[in-house]
Amino acid sequence: MADFMTDQRYGFFTSKELKPTGWLKEQLIIQAKGLCGNLDKVWPDVRNSKWIGGDREGWERVPYWLDGFIPMAWLLEDEDLKNRAKTYINAILKGQEEDGWICPSEQRFAYYVWAAFLICKVLVLYHDCSGDDRILLAVYRALYNLHGHLKKHSLFNWGSARWFECLIPLRWLYERKPEKWMIDLAIQLKAQGMDWETLFREWPYEKPEAQGQWNYLSHVVNLAMCLRSEALYSSFMGRECGKFGQNALEILLRDHGMPIGHFTGDECLAGKSPLQGTELCGIVEAMYSYEWLLAITGDEDWADRLESLAFNALPATISVDMWSHQYDQMTNQVQCSKLEKSHFQTNDGESHLFGLEPHYGCCTANFGQGWPKLALSGLFKDKNGIAMGAIIPCKLDTNIKGIPASIEVVTNYPFEDSYKVIVNTENPVDFSLSLRIPGSAKTARINGKTAGNTGRYLHSQAWQNSTEINVEMDFAMELMPHADNLYYLRRGNLVFSLPVKSRWEKLEYTRNDVERKFPYCDYELFPESEWNYAFRGSDFAFNKNGLSGSFFDPLHAPVSIKAKMAPVKWPMESGMAAPFPTDINPSAETVELDLIPYGCTDLRMTAMPLIRR
Repeated sequence: MADFMTDQRYGFFTSKELKPTGWLKEQLIIQAKGLCGNLDKVWPDVRNSKWIGGDREGWERVPYWLDGFIPMAWLLEDEDLKNRAKTYINAILKGQEEDGWICPSEQRFAYYVWAAFLICKVLVLYHDCSGDDRILLAVYRALYNLHGHLKKHSLFNWGSARWFECLIPLRWLYERKPEKWMIDLAIQLKAQGMDWETLFREWPYEKPEAQGQWNYLSHVVNLAMCLRSEALYSSFMGRECGKFGQNALEILLRDHGMPIGHFTGDECLAGKSPLQGTELCGIVEAMYSYEWLLAITGDEDWADRLESLAFNALPATISVDMWSHQYDQMTNQVQCSKLEKSHFQTNDGESHLFGLEPHYGCCTANFGQGWPKLALSGLFKDKNGIAMGAIIPCKLDTNIKGIPASIEVVTNYPFEDSYKVIVNTENPVDFSLSLRIPGSAKTARINGKTAGNTGRYLHSQAWQNSTEINVEMDFAMELMPHADNLYYLRRGNLVFSLPVKSRWEKLEYTRNDVERKFPYCDYELFPESEWNYAFRGSDFAFNKNGLSGSFFDPLHAPVSIKAKMAPVKWPMESGMAAPFPTDINPSAETVELDLIPYGCTDLRMTAMPLIRR
């Protein structure tokens, strides 16, 4: 029975073996001190959730929060965080009913069982972090109950849209306790779930729907999640993974793409205007899709896509102290104030504010998974050894063929153009180490020797004592076309924006029994510097500014690009920049300005005209 499934290309390490170091560890420490690390203290939907016997939301918010809080706690080896996570897990396990039903709902037929998929995925994550031997039986009982439940109550709404998420805990369970009903459950899930492959084959969403028309099929988070659907199902059923994820993403970027490598959705697909937003949940779920697609297929392109979102989109939509976040981020974002009339597709006029739960609380609970899961995607198990994923500072302590070994990646990438890998083994051992050079690199050198192409470089040897491998990469500054004769500047996997100096105005109030109080209050952001510019040619100079504090602080950007820019007539309209300038003839002399990484900005201009004359 166990042979029914095939192995994916790469296997994930757990937080017991793989730890973040360097700047990434610092990001997790900031997150632990911020909103994600304190939601159980300040937010009623977590603090008083039905999941732990309270009277607040008993669906996705506690599972969403735990999905980031648990790996963060174990990656940081923080005992307080671990104990608080265990309190929630204990309550959830205690609440599991005799027949295995695990969600806090008396009306099972009307319950969106997407939360059942999610909590089982969280329990699996908790087991991999903690080793808690109660989890196997709890997940077995929950999924067996779900198997029977779906024979009477078919999937609908969120459960239908996200059917494939259940394959993650189901796969984990099958590898440990394979039984025939598990295959049947996988088939039921796919048969009852939304047919994403048909949607993209026929594709009716070349343009956004009329404003206000909400739709499960054009919902940005569902689309970000569905990118992993075919790979998860094919892998579970022992079939070769197809090209669905790749083809679907190409369509989404073609019709709704943003410079950061993601697609708009505020909340549904919104076209390519730089004023349309994309939801933070969509960012972290797309990252999770790319992590799975990288693991299942081994295709390095998914590592590049993962880095693009992690280094640009994720930090840009969360404040430096990680106590506030946006629901929607925009490519051109020069003011974040309450809009009397929202221009977003289906979200309200507060969606782009930084705060506790702007527009809706799903992102409040869910954004915490972004950095911890990235930290678990730096190194993977390969059949013959170790493979690099995203280039991030991390250290792996493991056993290879029974020999203790450590592999450490030391780097400040993407803010420097190199990394080194240090391999230490107690005794000689043969294994392969698969290095990675990003697809955006123009040239590279490994230990001083020119590497011919981007992609994978395999080092197979007998490792002994300590070995150091140095990788250096070269990236070009490229002015890339966007939509409607607008351009953006890219270097490697970093997008650069013109930063707009911001004034943060604090909003403290209570709404629906939820208090906003510093440091978990809301903020409106107003511009205090000029932003109405166009590119004046393509003569750029790259500068290294030094590394200090948070790598994503607008006041201390580690790198910048000096560019010639010309002021143009570009008005404000209803609290934001107009979609385009009214006149692209320069209104004053050309000046040199510093553009900084998109991920280091809160207010910014990214897509701008190019004046060639």
